[in-house]
Amino acid sequence: MRYFEDFTPGTRFALGPYKVEREAVLEFARAFDPQPFHLDEEAANRSLLGGLSASGWHSAAMMMRMMCDGFLLDCASHGSPGVSELKWLRPVRPGHVLVGEAEVLDARLSQSRPGFGICQMRNTLREEGSGETLLLCDYAVFLQSRPAGPS
Repeated sequence: MRYFEDFTPGTRFALGPYKVEREAVLEFARAFDPQPFHLDEEAANRSLLGGLSASGWHSAAMMMRMMCDGFLLDCASHGSPGVSELKWLRPVRPGHVLVGEAEVLDARLSQSRPGFGICQMRNTLREEGSGETLLLCDYAVFLQSRPAGPS
């Protein structure tokens, strides 16, 4: 189990790989973002995206899964107060394999919640084959401090 003390600035956690499946892109779009360029190949080809692509919100959800697999499920996380920046730089397409990293930018003890720290983090997701950066996300996470051991 990782605690706040393990999240020092410069620490990096690997994210992925995560394969983007065509049916998952369509299913997410049908349920949550039914714009034509997320649902229809021809409409997508005519759009600024230049082909079928995942919704940005689906991309963020895939990133969240990668975070859970990469470090969140093995740490004393108590959630997040929010995302300060989320950038969709390039389309995420069916068949892409997403890889990346989560980096600790800053870490400080909470003034209002003893026993907790707040880490500023940045996620970078890339397409494995091309190495192109597809998504950047800056956010904070609350982490419990390591419990005191027996004296």
